[in-house]
Amino acid sequence: MASPGPATAGELLRIDPVELRFPFELKKQISCSMQLSNLSDDYIAFKVKTTSPKKYSVRPNTGVVLPRSTCDVVVTMQAQREAPPDMQCKDKFLVQSVVAPSGVTVKDITGDMFTKESGNKIEEVKLRVTYVAPPQPPSPVPEESEEGSPSRVSESENVDSLAGGFTRALRERIEPQENSLEAGALISKLTEEKNSAIQQNQKIRQELDMMRREISKKRGGFSIIIVIIVALISIFLGYMMKS
Repeated sequence: MASPGPATAGELLRIDPVELRFPFELKKQISCSMQLSNLSDDYIAFKVKTTSPKKYSVRPNTGVVLPRSTCDVVVTMQAQREAPPDMQCKDKFLVQSVVAPSGVTVKDITGDMFTKESGNKIEEVKLRVTYVAPPQPPSPVPEESEEGSPSRVSESENVDSLAGGFTRALRERIEPQENSLEAGALISKLTEEKNSAIQQNQKIRQELDMMRREISKKRGGFSIIIVIIVALISIFLGYMMKS
């Protein structure tokens, strides 16, 4: 809603404010209110017009203000897609009021009541439209202690900074340890594989030595048999020759 402004006091109605101030925002409906006060003992009929009827809606745009009473009128500006140059607005409103018969109701109000041909004394008040910047939310102000110590925000930032430094230092110590453990496990595995390969090599060598010995034995036995056979043949031949 717009902030209240100066009021105008006509002979029939007092209108507050005489300038409709809209806190302009793009793509947002904005409402502004004005109050019509009847300070007389008569029934006062009113009608609200605007130079831009498609841009604004007025509720109520016609009505009756009872004697010594007031009526609130709400003006709503439709959502705008573009801001006007220099935030200047040329729109205007016109509030017409006439003295109505006693006991009149809203249903009894017609457009003819606000024409010169009706013979009624018509009072007209023009209202300007002004765009203002929307209110800004208050910026948070950090609280300080009595001794002027840093604010809670600064303390929180310091705690976060210390926690971050501790985390980095811990990570720097843990990561080398993890790398060292991985390297130790790899060295142990390679050592086991090396020892296993050496044992296999020794086993193969032992088997080869055994095979060589068996072959040597077989070859030695065969040679003795040949020598015995040759000796027997020589004895036999010698015996035959002597005979």
